[in-house]
Amino acid sequence: MYFVYVLFSRSYSRIYIGMTHDLSHRLTEHNTGMNRSTAPYIPWEIVHFEKFETRALAHQKELKLKTSSGRRFIRKNYLTLR
Repeated sequence: MYFVYVLFSRSYSRIYIGMTHDLSHRLTEHNTGMNRSTAPYIPWEIVHFEKFETRALAHQKELKLKTSSGRRFIRKNYLTLR
């Protein structure tokens, strides 16, 4: 099982999109500074995630969300309520 997830740093209004097979462990890595690209923007919270049966399907969704239209979709649908 693979997950595509969207993190949000409320302090910096930043979005991070990633893929993993262990969602809780990956969030811990982001929030403890183990990922260089997300360390400056701690703390992170999960605002959305989706499950996929295969890595290939998860990767397709991750790439789609990382486009400019995908990021607009995330901001409109998952961050307006916050």
